[in-house]
Amino acid sequence: MSNMSGWGLTARLISKHFGALGDKVSEAIANFDPETATEADRDRLAGALRDVAQKLAVARAAFDKEHADVDKLRALIANDEKASATLAERLAAGKISEATVNLFCDELEANKAKLPLELQQEADARAYMDELQKIVDAFSQQLADFDSAARKALQTLATANAQKELQAVRAERQSQLASLSGLQGHSTALEALTRRAQSVSNQAAGMKIVADINQKPLDQAAEIDAIRKSVSQPDTQGESALQRLKRLSGQASEAVAA
Repeated sequence: MSNMSGWGLTARLISKHFGALGDKVSEAIANFDPETATEADRDRLAGALRDVAQKLAVARAAFDKEHADVDKLRALIANDEKASATLAERLAAGKISEATVNLFCDELEANKAKLPLELQQEADARAYMDELQKIVDAFSQQLADFDSAARKALQTLATANAQKELQAVRAERQSQLASLSGLQGHSTALEALTRRAQSVSNQAAGMKIVADINQKPLDQAAEIDAIRKSVSQPDTQGESALQRLKRLSGQASEAVAA
């Protein structure tokens, strides 16, 4: 007895701890792959529904048989009751023996005694069928509710994943904008390029100043030369042909000299 008690305790401990371990493993799998876990749960419900539905089919067949037996027995009793009057007339007329009539009466009484048992069997078969029908209906409703809840849960999960991806994209964009902003504000290359541009601009300005200084004497010399040319050359604009001839022949100079 002590060994049996020990084995019983061991079995209970194994059942308890490994059962809990199984629940934890199932929960871990469900968290890791909720879609597959949901399909597994639905398959289990659908399998249970199929099993009960098969039992319901067998119960319906059994009830149909019991119901048919009751109908057949009732019809036989009713027909024998109608035949009783005919048999009584034939017995009174001496056309049938009492032994035959007694055999007929024995069968009629036996069938009437059998009818309550057949009715009870029919009622039991109907009750069993009705209970199975209730279970099938409950499983069907549970499966429909499960499908509805699963669709909502999966949709919620999809929405949550979409929101998570959206927030990840927003965070990445914010990081990119922050890095670009920092690059614009603290770029060593941009600062060096700006300093280089300013230096070149200063060099160009200095070269312009030097060029302007060097150009000034040249401009002054050109201006003096232009004045000289304007003075040394007579104004021939508007002179007549005779005046032109005299100028070209040197008479005009002589006239001036005299």
